[in-house]
Amino acid sequence: MDILYVDNHLVIVNKRPGEIVQGDKTGDTPLVETVRQWIKETYAKPGNVFCGLVHRLDRPVGGVVMFARTSKGLSRLNEMFRKGDVNKKYWAIVRNRPPKDEDVLTSYITSVERNNKSYVSPTPKPGAKEAKLSYRLIAQSDRYFLLEIDLMTGRKHQIRAQLASIGCPVKGDLKYGDKRSNPDGSISLIARHIEFIHPISKKTVSVDAPVPDDTLWQALAANVTPTTDNG
Repeated sequence: MDILYVDNHLVIVNKRPGEIVQGDKTGDTPLVETVRQWIKETYAKPGNVFCGLVHRLDRPVGGVVMFARTSKGLSRLNEMFRKGDVNKKYWAIVRNRPPKDEDVLTSYITSVERNNKSYVSPTPKPGAKEAKLSYRLIAQSDRYFLLEIDLMTGRKHQIRAQLASIGCPVKGDLKYGDKRSNPDGSISLIARHIEFIHPISKKTVSVDAPVPDDTLWQALAANVTPTTDNG
């Protein structure tokens, strides 16, 4: 496991694409259980070990995921996420240049459990939830574009669905319209950065996930200017 930050109240890890954050019908070991076991072994804790799930990432997405080590930390972090007091930035590689180099996308998302997919509408619909994000183009190559995304809401598959709705599906994301899968089954979307005021110590915590060890990712990241990179 790639531990990015740990203290008495929380642990932040770099999730690998393909890992599930919490248990599902596949029966695969979820990351929350792997982290729980790591805490138990690292700190030689007897009995049951607390590990609270604060937020999630889709299975094919990598990057920053945070877990709470105490119930107090979990309740306070949950409230901070609910109020929007946690700053998260994502990086996504897309094949098509977006219509604007920088924009705010506001739409309405309906999630369908039957095919595990979210659908975007430009106008309100019964059962749909408002989805809002901002993006900006921060690097490009001859064929690909790297976007930095700020999520203002947290809807299921939100980044994937909203970028697809403007003609920019995430590279490798067949579910949302890209034409080819990535060799490792990932999609080219990472939770790159998280920043917040620690719920107990009140100090600022700022953590970056490493850029994937992939030729395209590394080439695009190398072109990001220091003023737009959180790393």
